[in-house]
Amino acid sequence: MTYIIAQPCVDLKDLACVEECPVDCIYEGNRMLYIHPDECVDCGACEPVCPVEAIYYEDDTPEEWANYYDINVQFFDKLGSPGGAAKLGPVDFDHPEVEAMPKQEHDA
Repeated sequence: MTYIIAQPCVDLKDLACVEECPVDCIYEGNRMLYIHPDECVDCGACEPVCPVEAIYYEDDTPEEWANYYDINVQFFDKLGSPGGAAKLGPVDFDHPEVEAMPKQEHDA
């Protein structure tokens, strides 16, 4: 089991979760953040600091965002397992479903 990041993160990328993650498993794409399923240790530190409640334990993800489990996992098909987001830095792509989404508006 793992945590995932869902639709509320698209076009927001607050980064509070990145700062809170003790194992550096949250990677930054162009439009959203992704949790590496093999690097996440299920500590849950990221979930309460997310200002838009975009982070869910896999089994607790709302049905409307269930596909974000696959989106988080498949993002790493291209990226592999770099062993830490900080040393890699932001990457210049997103999962194809995220890339295809219209721009998301967020309250300031």
